[in-house]
Amino acid sequence: MRTLIKNGLIVDGNNKAPYMGSLLIAGERIEKIGNIDSMDGVDRVIDAQGMVIAPGFIDTHSHSDLKILESPYNEVKARQGITTEVLGQDGISMAPLPLKYLSSWRKNLAGLDGTSEKINWNYETTEGYLKEMEKSGVGLNYGYLVPHGNIRMEAMGLEGVPATDDQIRKMCEITRREMEAGAYGLSTGLIYIPCAYSETKELIEMCKVVAEYDGCLVIHQRSEADTIIDSMKEVLEIGKKSGVRIHFSHFKVCGKNNWKYIEPMIELLEKAKEGGMEITFDQYPYGAGSTMLGVVLPPWAHDGGTDKLMERLENPEDRKRMIRDIEKGIPGWDNFIEFAGFDQIFVTSVKTDRNKDLIGKNLIEISEIRGKDPYNSTFDLLLEEENAVGMVDFYGLEEHIIKFLKRPEQNVCTDALLGGKPHPRAYGSFPRVLGRYVRENPVLTLQEAIYKMTKKAASAMRIKERGELKEGYFADITIFNKEEIIDRGDYINPTVFPAGIYYVIVNGVPVIDNGEFKEIAPGKVLRRD
Repeated sequence: MRTLIKNGLIVDGNNKAPYMGSLLIAGERIEKIGNIDSMDGVDRVIDAQGMVIAPGFIDTHSHSDLKILESPYNEVKARQGITTEVLGQDGISMAPLPLKYLSSWRKNLAGLDGTSEKINWNYETTEGYLKEMEKSGVGLNYGYLVPHGNIRMEAMGLEGVPATDDQIRKMCEITRREMEAGAYGLSTGLIYIPCAYSETKELIEMCKVVAEYDGCLVIHQRSEADTIIDSMKEVLEIGKKSGVRIHFSHFKVCGKNNWKYIEPMIELLEKAKEGGMEITFDQYPYGAGSTMLGVVLPPWAHDGGTDKLMERLENPEDRKRMIRDIEKGIPGWDNFIEFAGFDQIFVTSVKTDRNKDLIGKNLIEISEIRGKDPYNSTFDLLLEEENAVGMVDFYGLEEHIIKFLKRPEQNVCTDALLGGKPHPRAYGSFPRVLGRYVRENPVLTLQEAIYKMTKKAASAMRIKERGELKEGYFADITIFNKEEIIDRGDYINPTVFPAGIYYVIVNGVPVIDNGEFKEIAPGKVLRRD
């Protein structure tokens, strides 16, 4: 199949000035770019008059890990212009997953990625998981990061203790096995269980293995609030001592009292780069975050996994201890209730029907509905839902979003949790940057924004032959109207598709065709070369 896209404004992903031209696709690759007059052998013509022709967008922080096994199609991401996603985020994901931990791990994962009775859970390793994806087919392209928490679980279970030297050696062996299977790097989330129990030396040793493969450490750091400076120093120490490339997940600082750390954070980035370290980060363009509600509990409450957490939530004395720790704080722990407040944490998803009426309510409203104090009504909800509750929390200002958006280390992501009533970033992150921060409040040029969505992201993850409009590269292409493109969802009604995107082409095949979504699977499961 040969497709000619003609008469569009080409923004090729290289942060260079746009130019008018055409592009010829042959099969799954780009054959020619420029002035193309000949129609010989052309099967289809797409007239892009008045529109931008760009590389397909790359989402470096995605949580489609489970959903993609339920259904190979991903309309939510395709309608944003996304053609490639990177899975395996935050140190807790689908693989590796030894069968003896299957039940407890599914509960631990449910708050981020959901759960399912429809899929085959018996794949055990990253190689097995990637093959499951290939078996069912994929609508977009998918790369994978091997999650630290899964590796730790396989090596030593879910106990909340530091790893021994022998256990760290076992983790390194597992890391090597999963990198050999094609993972692009290692992810960790140091607020999530069991990653939160790890010491710095554990990550340094694992990252030495990752560095051998030119992989990256993609890290939700230990603190994004009160102790963010010490947290960043830990991350940079891991990079320096292991030689691994560092990629900060959803880079931000949470809480009004911590906005004073923004300039020191930037100074740390600059100093590390001057020392030769390669550092990147991704960011979604909203002033609220989204994760699992269980993070409001102190780390010890999760020791041993979700089943042990349920026992503690049933114990009145453990509840009292949780309340004391939340009110007084624990050094080094990000206390979401302290920096966001009960009134700025909203429930976005639950597992059972009995609590669906609480979706969209904040923790104060839920306490009033339940007739209990906000601590115990929150504990009750987590107990009833076996920890499978999603949330949105408000943390920052638009001026902070813009400051990080303009940084040279930045690329765009969604960090989209897809269940229940999601954060609007799930439906709108990429169009929001182009509509709000290129057209309405122009803090980026069109070519800068496209670069941050494409080639910059591909470079950070070392994804080859994608992220650019270049002859011989895979034909992942997004065509949009720059005067129309914008996100349309908000926190009240987030599940609204964006405007202005007319064609999304994956490996030469349109999955959005003149605005119409097609349930086809031309995507590929990507493996590190």
